[in-house]
This record gives sequence, structure tokens and C-alpha cells, in this order.
Amino acid sequence: MQERLLEVRRLGRVAYGEALELQKILEAEVISARKRDYLLLLEHPHTFTIGRRSKENGVLATAEILRNLGIEVFETNRGGKVTYHGLGQIVGYPIISLSPDREDVHKYVRDLEEVLIRTMADFAIKAFRIECLTGVHTAEGKIAAIGVHIKRWVTTHGFALNVNTDLSYYNWIIACEGEPVTSMDKLLGREISLTEVEDRLAENFAAVFAMSLAADAETAALARA
Repeated sequence: MQERLLEVRRLGRVAYGEALELQKILEAEVISARKRDYLLLLEHPHTFTIGRRSKENGVLATAEILRNLGIEVFETNRGGKVTYHGLGQIVGYPIISLSPDREDVHKYVRDLEEVLIRTMADFAIKAFRIECLTGVHTAEGKIAAIGVHIKRWVTTHGFALNVNTDLSYYNWIIACEGEPVTSMDKLLGREISLTEVEDRLAENFAAVFAMSLAADAETAALARA
């Protein structure tokens, strides 16, 4: 079986609309070539995104409140309901081919949860799944949301992990199933390095999906030449 290469792009702070356009470009590339997979890790300005399962009352803030808080609202084609993206949160967008051996949407979501659960374990946070709910939870509340879209077995959208997130923004939405939310810094009592969390997310993603990080794979190939 051909080795699967995962290219991780750490983009810093990116407007939601710009990230959406980049996902579309990479989605078309992966559908066409299926040679390399991508994981985008980034941070968004304050944004509410509305998934396909959302109801009209998912966003509680009025248009005036949204303007005052500096929050943009986007309707998306991902699964799930309303969620928040913002500063101190790591958003992961995998653009990967699930074909031919991973053509199972539910398994894909469970694998994303596994990546996040392993990453939390790396920081001594006990995280887990809850049956019939999507995302990753702790005893203090949900710490990561997941919402995906799949086209021709190529994925877009992904997960949002609360690291040093201002949780007050969740007061303005009915997030997912309305469950309480938490963050890594709240659980650990200290601010967490986003770079350190991204390191662990990349390593765990490659492990769960049986991929090689592209830079490492290229270095190894050069060494063998």
C-alpha cells in the first residue's frame, strides 16, 4: 500500500471566509490527485458558524450585539448545529481522502474524536465520548466540537478545540446539544501554548490515520537516496 503523506499547515489567525476558500482549493486538489492529504491548524477571529442541523434560534444574539462583539456569522455545509470559533481556540481542518479503505463517515468522526482524546491525555486531561453525541467531553463540559463535510470521500471542515478560549462567547448561542463547555486552560489552571497543542494534534492525527507527516517522510526519502 502506498504511503500516505500528511502535510500540516499551521496558518495562525485566519478569517473564516479565507479558510473556507483554502479548503475548497485543497479539496479540489485532493479529489483530483489523491496524492497528499492536508491538515490545516489555525485560529479564527470571533465567528459563529451554523451547520446543516441548526435551527433558526441557534444564535441568541441580535444583529446589534453581534456587531458590538465583533462576531461574524456564517452558514456552512458542515454537519452539526451552531458553534463558536475564536481567539485561543485551535481549529483543525483535515482535507483528506477516505478512499479506498476509510469510506465510513461514522468511523471518520470517531477517529477525529480519538485524535482529540489522545491529545488531551498528553496534557493529563481525561476526555471521552458520550454516546449519541458528537465531539469530545470532560467531566466539566465539552472541550472540542466536530462538524464535517464529505464530498467524493474527501473531507472538509473538522474540529474546534478550546485551549485558552473565552467561554463567555458561548452564552450567545445554543451550542450543539446545549451542553456546557470548557477549555484546557480552565481545566489546568494555566494558559497553554497553542504551538505545543498543535504539535500533539499533528502527531496524534498522523498516528490515528496511519499517515506520515510530509516533512518527515521527505527527509527520510532523501536520506535513503
